[in-house]
Amino acid sequence: MSLAGKIETTANASTIVVAVLICAVLFRTYVLAKPNLRQPNIVSASEIVQGKKVDGRLVGVDWAKNHRTLVLVISTYCHFCKDSVPFYHTLTNAGADVKIVAVLPQSVAEGQQYLSSGGVHVDEVRQVALTSLGVTGTPTLMLVNDAGVVTDMWVGKLQPDQETKVLAALEKKTI
Repeated sequence: MSLAGKIETTANASTIVVAVLICAVLFRTYVLAKPNLRQPNIVSASEIVQGKKVDGRLVGVDWAKNHRTLVLVISTYCHFCKDSVPFYHTLTNAGADVKIVAVLPQSVAEGQQYLSSGGVHVDEVRQVALTSLGVTGTPTLMLVNDAGVVTDMWVGKLQPDQETKVLAALEKKTI
């Protein structure tokens, strides 16, 4: 067999081996993949939901002093959060008697820079691991009363009608 024939045979064999490996990876990924057994409607005990206290999850926030606190749970890496910045700017300029605390998994300095670049002015920025907070995704907005109980909660990029509901909830006066 000539040198050209040996090279062609080697190239063909290499192509076949690579094709078999790609097929194996695709088969493993798409056919043998385990389905996600966690149903989205089932809430784990550690997750925050409306009506649940946020005890010990945001240490140092004085819920009683604030009366009502809007907690913005966001991330600088979340494109939904970035898309929501104009709404957050509206929230912070709404003039409601609500303290606003931004919570991010990134550093406080990074969070402050991220918010100020979007014209979002909050009362406080905190760095907290989202899992310890009991939040499974960003963005999440939680309205917390003076007892530390979540009275309203919104998750994800909000549609205009949902944004209106958030603004209405902030304008409600509590006794």
